Order: sequence, then C-alpha cells, then structure tokens
Amino acid sequence: MPTIARLPDLLISQIAAGEVVERPASVLKELLENSLDAGSTAIQVHLEEGGVKLIRITDDGCGIARDQLALALTRHATSKITSLDDLERVSTLGFRGEALASVAAVARLAITSRERGANHAWKLKGEPGAEPEPAALMGGTVVEMRDLYYNTPARRKFLKSDSTEFAHCADAVKRLALTRPDVAISLSHNGRTLFQLAPADRARRIADILGEEFMTASRAVDAAAGPILLSGFAIDPTRAGETKDGQTVFVNGRFVRDKIIGHALREAYRDVLHGSRQPAVCLFLEIDPTLVDVNVHPAKTEVRFRDSRPVHQFVYHALQRTLAEHREQTTGSPPPLPAEIQPSAAKPWSAPHFSQASLGVAEPAAAAYLAFAHAAQQLDTHFSPSRSGQPLSALAPPPSRQPDGEIAPHAPVDRDSPPLGYALAQLHGVYILAQNARGLVIVDMHAAHERILYEKLKIALDQQQVATQNLLIPAVFSADPLDIAAVDEYAAALSELGFQITAVGPSQLAVRAVPALLQGGDPAALARALLADLREHGTSQLVTARRNELLATMACHGAVRARRQLSLPEMNALLRQMENTERAGQCNHGRPTWSEFSMTQLDQLFLRGQ
Repeated sequence: MPTIARLPDLLISQIAAGEVVERPASVLKELLENSLDAGSTAIQVHLEEGGVKLIRITDDGCGIARDQLALALTRHATSKITSLDDLERVSTLGFRGEALASVAAVARLAITSRERGANHAWKLKGEPGAEPEPAALMGGTVVEMRDLYYNTPARRKFLKSDSTEFAHCADAVKRLALTRPDVAISLSHNGRTLFQLAPADRARRIADILGEEFMTASRAVDAAAGPILLSGFAIDPTRAGETKDGQTVFVNGRFVRDKIIGHALREAYRDVLHGSRQPAVCLFLEIDPTLVDVNVHPAKTEVRFRDSRPVHQFVYHALQRTLAEHREQTTGSPPPLPAEIQPSAAKPWSAPHFSQASLGVAEPAAAAYLAFAHAAQQLDTHFSPSRSGQPLSALAPPPSRQPDGEIAPHAPVDRDSPPLGYALAQLHGVYILAQNARGLVIVDMHAAHERILYEKLKIALDQQQVATQNLLIPAVFSADPLDIAAVDEYAAALSELGFQITAVGPSQLAVRAVPALLQGGDPAALARALLADLREHGTSQLVTARRNELLATMACHGAVRARRQLSLPEMNALLRQMENTERAGQCNHGRPTWSEFSMTQLDQLFLRGQ
C-alpha cells in the first residue's frame, strides 16, 4: 500500500504556481496589481526576452517594512484580508497572498522596498534562508523576477516565442492601465520604450491604449441602477469588426471574462450587427463588492454574481438604450446629432389636414392614410408602400408651398431642420438623397423601412396590439402538405402575429388577413416565409430571439422594395419615421440605413478652397 506523506513546502508552492503563473504575463499581472494596491502613482515596467528573462516593476507605493519582507514571500500571507467578512467585500485587486510565493517557487525573485518614513531601503532575495540587506532606493518598491521556470524546465517548454509572450505582457499592462487612468505607467522591452502613459481622464486613457479610431467610432455608455453603475464606450454597430478581441470588460476595476456580461453584450447587439461581425467595447461595471464573488478563479479573471439576472438585464438594457440613440455621423456611419437638433429638441410636427379628395386615392387606402396622418403614433397604421402604387402623401409632414401653390422641392434647411433633413430626390429607385443642416444624407429606403417596421412589430407584439387588416380578396397560393399542416399546428401563433391563413384545398392556402403594419407587402410571400420559419424552429414561446427573427422576416418582406418610385412627401415621411425609431441607423441585418457627407467633406472631394 502506497505511503501517504506530506509534500515539501517548495513542491507545494510549485504546484500552486501552476495555477497562478501560467506565463510571464501572469507574473506581470500579479505584480502590477500589488503595485496598484500599494497606492502607486507611477509605475515603470521593464521586460527582457518577452518577460522570460526579466520582469522588473518599479513603483512609488507605500513600500514594505523590513520585518515584513520575508513574510510577503510566504504562502497565504496578505495585508488585504483578515476575515471572511473582508473576503466577501474585497475591493483590492490582489488578496490571495499566493502571488509572490508562487513566483519565488519557479523563478529568481528579489524585492527591494523602502517604507515611507524609513531611513533606507531593504532588499530580500527569494531564496531559502535569505535575510534582508540594506539597499539604495528613493521610495516605493522594485520587484525583479529573472529566469522564469529555470528550475522546472518542462514547463518552460510550453512557453511561446519571445514576441508572443511580450504581446501577452503588453496586453496585461494595457488592461490594468485602463482601470487606473490616474496612474502614470511606462513599458519597455529589451531596452526600448514602447509607451509612456501620463495620468489622464478615462476617455484620454482609452484613446491612448485602444486608439483614436475606436473612440471616434464608439458611443459613450453611462447608466446607473441602485448599486450598479456602467460606464465606458461601445462601438457603433456599423464599425464592428470580425473578432472578439476588442471586448474589454472590467468589474470593480478587475478585467474579467464573464459569460453573463458577454451574453448581455451579444443580445444588445443582436439586431444591429451585420453578418458575423463582433462588437468592440470597453466597459466598466461598478457593483457593491458584497454582490460579486471575485474568489472563484486562481487567476481572478472570472467572477460570480450573487444574482446574475439583474446584472444581465441592467447591462443589456444600458447597451440597448445606447445603441438606440442617434449619434453624430462621420463618413459612412450614422453619427451623434448636435444637441440643438436632437429629435426631442426639434420643432414638433403636427399632422396635416387632408381630405380624401386631395389624396387622389381609392377610398379604403385613403382611410388608412388619413388614420396615420391624424394619429402618427398609432401602431396599427404605419407608413407602407401601397400594392396598387397609390401615393403616400398623407404620411409626410406639411409640405412647403410656393405662392403659386406649387410644392417646393424641399423646405429651407437651417439649424432647426430635422436631423435627417428634407428629401431632394430618389436615386435609381434605391436611395433617398436628402439635405440637412450639415450636408448630404443618403438613405437606403428598403433597409430604413425594414427597421421601422421591425421596431413597430416588436412593440405591437409586446403590447398584444398587433392590428389585423382583412383582405378584400384573399391571397391564394400553392402549398405543400407540410405547410398546410403547419397552419393547423401553429394557428394560435399565426393569430398572435396578425395572420389569418386557412386551407382552401388539398394543396392551396389562402391568406385572409395580415398585420396592418404589413398591408403593403405581398401576402403570399409573407405567409410562405413565416410558415417556413415556424416549421423549422417552432414557436417555443414567441418572446425571445426566435420571436424577433420571425418579426425580422415579416418586416423584410413587408418593407418598401427597391425600384419603388416615391414622391418627395413619401420620402420625407420615411425620414421622419426614421428619426422616431430606435436603432434606425442599422437595418435588421446590421447594414447601415443611412450615411452623411458634411459640406466640409464634399468641399474636400471637389477641392474647393484649395
């Protein structure tokens, strides 16, 4: 029978080091956290050979007393917690008391420190039986780690190239620099200085590390609810990239990879990202320390919330509201609008008074248009192209009229003009050209109308107010047996979505009613697309992402199609609807719906003034 024996202390520390010290970047992170916890205002980091040969960190923190240097190198020794209560509300970055001991077990470690008020500094080498020696140091602490894994060569074989290890070290420094913009931090590698960050505000520090391009393409996030605060920046959906590398999240100043926050982030961007694009964010979540457990991972890169659902919902709604706001545009993406012309500050639009005769359309269509014109906020009547090609002039704001009664091509543009301005013309039946206070606006009319319909459908379904429009002549189309069976199986779901579909033969279905919001679409195409989705995915409660995908399909088929000729009042009506729709900058597939070119950009294009 094998004999049970107590492991030597050195072996215990080396085993523990396997969890804490994964690579040079792990050592660097732990040592930097100690420097920040010591109240440092300036930190210098010097690396050699990717941090494998040398990591030296110099700070101006509070320092360590001579009689505590040896204790700092022992396992489970810390000045940051003394009881379970302290552990449950820990606010420091480091607290486990294992970092220095683990590093000393697998590398050559030396600490030189001068406590504030001490006559001189003391240096201690991380060797068995070593004693502190007098040393010269103005103040603070210098920690040197040399020859990582010199005594465990098997582990050293798993390290990557110097350039790869240095890249991980640089990431670790940048992440901690993001959390503490008030601390000056410099990084050098093999004698070459990579960056020197002076104390700054958070926005400046983020721009220094993530780049000015990230800042100009991002929207500021600022939300609070009880004990939870969320701040930072989230990328504009049209500028999203292809990888997740740009997702940086901090909880109480600690960089984490959290599934709850990650899921909330994906859900907030779900309706506005194109294809496989991934959002880039730099978010700082502040929460009562008693509501989050940071002691769940040796490297402290994961946390556990006491109640994750409120955190998920808070982050989700904060980001969703941020993405729903208008923003001033740079070329190629919808930008935030100046405060003086925000929709809420714009002159209110009052519905025009039209008569049926003035519309010049058939009575049923005229009734629908008049209902919208006099109650623009009603969900059961909405801008939609008429199948019979009738004009939608009743949907537009009151047009400017010349003295002779002719409609002006567009209203005078001034600082009080609407954010998207007034329509000038239609380009190839696909794009709307409009003029606002800043320059030229180009709108993809199908994508824009698709977003408008989608948001209206979501609100209507949430409020169980999906108005149904009966068709005068049912739309009959051929269907296979599976579609006919699906009509029976999903009758309740179809009714909830505003459809009335019945079988009229062994291989035919008839659409007798459609949602009023989609009355301009092709009923047969709408029904086919909806039945195909229901057959593939089922209903599974039409309340989550699947429900939104169904509504997105409906909106896509119901939106105004390309090559549909619109009048100027119709185009203006679409622009006004966009201004009052959340997330109108992207369609349901994440494509941009509009883009703006300022007068300055146009002048540069044509070399005016040069």
